[in-house]
Amino acid sequence: MMRGDDVAELQRRLGQLGFDPQWVDGILGPRTHNAIQQFQQNAGLPDDGVIGRSTIDALDRLTSRTAGQLTIAEVREHERLRHQPNRVEGRRIVVGDTGELPVIAQAIARRLRQVGADVLSFSTPDLGHQARTSNQWNGDIYLGVTLAGDNFGVSYFAMSGFESVGGRALAQRCSAALAPWLAEPAPTMPMRLSILRETRMPAVWCRIGPGSTVVPRAPHIARALADAITDWCRDPGLH
Repeated sequence: MMRGDDVAELQRRLGQLGFDPQWVDGILGPRTHNAIQQFQQNAGLPDDGVIGRSTIDALDRLTSRTAGQLTIAEVREHERLRHQPNRVEGRRIVVGDTGELPVIAQAIARRLRQVGADVLSFSTPDLGHQARTSNQWNGDIYLGVTLAGDNFGVSYFAMSGFESVGGRALAQRCSAALAPWLAEPAPTMPMRLSILRETRMPAVWCRIGPGSTVVPRAPHIARALADAITDWCRDPGLH
């Protein structure tokens, strides 16, 4: 199955024109294939689902008229967030780490369970597995955390012409909550990381460090991130 940034860009453009690939996840699955065929039918092209020169030319011509327009995936996410319960109790939250910060990930999961959330946790460097399982579990939120030596930050999924509004708001809350406990700031950053692109829910990826600061402050960092999620559930920032 084809996947990657080129597929995500195709999904974004189809969604901007009103053809529904379900999500901008960079995976050329059945829903995206159907959206391609629907576009081809509407453009008077053979509906073979193949992205050839004529299909690309038609996309270029039509999307030039829709610059700045929200995609179907963005509208769907906004509506889902607008109608979600404004509480953390009963929410399905995924907490993942790459095996470097299991103490923090486990503490986040434990605190969220204490306030009534249903939590799925991972400690594996296989981020593809984390994304697939999170989707199969129908998670509401994904938070990943990893230890980094540089380029600290809290990232959410965004690309030119598309962003996860829920992911951005969650990243902002996490970044602010981490600030008192880190020696280096962890600003919010829009990124195309596969773990953010392929999780079909608001998702953030926290690169925090250095280890000499993070490890002794692990309980405080875990509490800060868990509380940021709780606050986001109460108000996902759609004002």
